[in-house]
Amino acid sequence: MSDLHVLLAAAVVAAFAHTLLGPDHYLPFIVMSRARGWSLKRTLLITAGCGVGHVAGSMVIGMVGVGIGYGITEIAILESIRGNLAGWAFFLFGFTYMTWGIFKAIKNRPHTHVHFHANGDAHLHEHVHRREHVHVHPADSRQLTPWALFIIFVLGPCEIMVPLVMEPAMRHDMGGVVVVALLFSIVTIATMCATVTAGYFGLKILPYKNLDRYIHAIAGGTICLSGFAILFLGL
Repeated sequence: MSDLHVLLAAAVVAAFAHTLLGPDHYLPFIVMSRARGWSLKRTLLITAGCGVGHVAGSMVIGMVGVGIGYGITEIAILESIRGNLAGWAFFLFGFTYMTWGIFKAIKNRPHTHVHFHANGDAHLHEHVHRREHVHVHPADSRQLTPWALFIIFVLGPCEIMVPLVMEPAMRHDMGGVVVVALLFSIVTIATMCATVTAGYFGLKILPYKNLDRYIHAIAGGTICLSGFAILFLGL
């Protein structure tokens, strides 16, 4: 096999493993699609868009690094810094969203009123306020959430791609750079979308009705844990 063929094979394996072993690549989209009521089409569009930003950010960093004479070590250090930034961004976004979700769940907890009739009879009436104020404002967080995820994914490095594309770049083989980067990106995004699709339908069959009012808190907690895994477990 030629060097390019070896790189292409490595790119496929690395992209698939890197994506599947990194829960931050799919869990945020799965839980947010349920919490925000996104359709599968919208979920996959947001997932793919964030995937493009994820790989493009590292590609740009790698090419700029090569252009100014950086080696793999220097670029790896820069990507590590970006990784910490992305991890903290995930953690803080998830924690904030979880806190808001807990407040929303407490506010919408079922409560009981006593209703008295003119004849003196009384009965209990249980309800929630979850349907109050349901219309969407222009600055509603439903519109902001996809952009927040996109920005975090642009910040997030794709460290494993950098050495794959730098090898042909250092040989001034721009054709090789393009082919390796495209293949890595396609496999990464396809794996993200496939995993998100499986999770999307998986959530639909789970008996979560009793947890419905906690769904935002659960979504935020899941994203917060994804950030924790990036920061402290190296995932």
